Amino acid sequence: MKKPKIIVILGPTSSGKSDLAVKVARKFNGEIISADSRQVYKNMDIGSGKITKKEMLGIPHHLLDIANPERTFTVNQYQKLAKKALEKIIKNGKLPIICGGTGLYIDSVIYDYKFPKAPPNQKLRQKLEKLKTEKLFEKLEKLDPRRAKNIDSYNRRRLVRALEIIAFTKKPVPLLTIRSDSKKSKFQILKIGTKKTPEELKNKIKKRLFKRLKTGIIAEVKDLHKSGLSWKKLDDLGLEYRFISRYLRRLISRQEMIELILRESYKYAKRQMTWFSAKGGSPPKADAPLEHASGGKKDKNIYWLDPDNKNDFKKIFALCQNFLNL
Repeated sequence: MKKPKIIVILGPTSSGKSDLAVKVARKFNGEIISADSRQVYKNMDIGSGKITKKEMLGIPHHLLDIANPERTFTVNQYQKLAKKALEKIIKNGKLPIICGGTGLYIDSVIYDYKFPKAPPNQKLRQKLEKLKTEKLFEKLEKLDPRRAKNIDSYNRRRLVRALEIIAFTKKPVPLLTIRSDSKKSKFQILKIGTKKTPEELKNKIKKRLFKRLKTGIIAEVKDLHKSGLSWKKLDDLGLEYRFISRYLRRLISRQEMIELILRESYKYAKRQMTWFSAKGGSPPKADAPLEHASGGKKDKNIYWLDPDNKNDFKKIFALCQNFLNL
């Protein structure tokens, strides 16, 4: 029996993933499964860059607006829901397209990761909650330098969870090693990475922030707080939500808020690329044959192409066509 086919569109923030996924879905009768750790939350639209109904162009999108931001949504929960969405899409004879920048979400589904069974430790959590975020990060750096390299150093929830896993297993957070050949996945997979130079990405991130400020992101954060979301929770949600909440509390000025959002967004994009590089090799030659999509040392299945470049855009569609006809 042939394995079902999946197209994965991945890349750093602001690199054009959502628009490309819609275009691919329209061309190849697809439906999109979002793989974004903040777009799962309801009422977090502008700050998470959630695609609008208008931008969807009638293409069904799954795993958007499925969680309450007051509660922690785990990768285990994402994995279960994404699997159900995949089964439904395939059963209906459509092409599943996973699109997002949260590498762990993507890999948890296509490689069926098994996560460490470390139950919540309330006593430890209460102890850790008393520490400043910087101290939590320092502890993680000492106990697990590898995990510290790709974690959001401001995200208290993730820092506490990592330390909780280490305390339970007495080992570093298990390395979820990606398999470099798709024979070990239940699916045939084509991965397309949205390629941008660091300078292009910085310009896009900056342009996006000022657009979000114009379209009401500050009001969105105010509304989230009014609806019951604590300042601490907003801080945990990161990037725009973190620094706009601090601006609204008058802890920082508007200019400081902008500078901090830009700085941390650049860092976030870099962490995303660190994940994709570690998991998917170095950016490939765009004209490499399908079986040698990357010049990287590990997983060789990512085609890095710029959807805003006409030639690259044509190559993306040719790759999809070739993959689906195999």
